[in-house]
Amino acid sequence: MLVWLHKRTHRDVKMLKVNEYFDGNVKSIGFEQKGEKSTVGVMNAGDYLFNTAAPERMTVIKGALTIQLADEDEWHTYSQGESFLVAGHSSFKLEVKTPTAYLCEFLD
Repeated sequence: MLVWLHKRTHRDVKMLKVNEYFDGNVKSIGFEQKGEKSTVGVMNAGDYLFNTAAPERMTVIKGALTIQLADEDEWHTYSQGESFLVAGHSSFKLEVKTPTAYLCEFLD
C-alpha cells in the first residue's frame, strides 16, 4: 500500500525547534500555536533537575514521572494522562524509571 504524505502549512503554527538536554537523555520538539508555546518530548530513565522561567503544565503522555517541586518535601508520581503545574522562576526534580513521553505547556 502506497501512502502519499504532503506538507501542509498553517498560518498559526511556527517552525519546530529541537531541544536536547542531559547528554541527549531528554529530547523535545518545541512549537508555537496560536501564540501558545509548548514542547513534546521523551525522557530516558534517570534523575533530572529542571529550572523554569515561565509557569508550566506538564502532562505525561506515556510512562510516569516522579517529581519533587522546589518548595515541597514530598515526591509525587504522575502517570499517563495526568498533569502537574510548576511555578515560573522555580525548579523541580524528576525521577524517571522508564522512557517517558510528555507535553510541556508554557503558561505565561
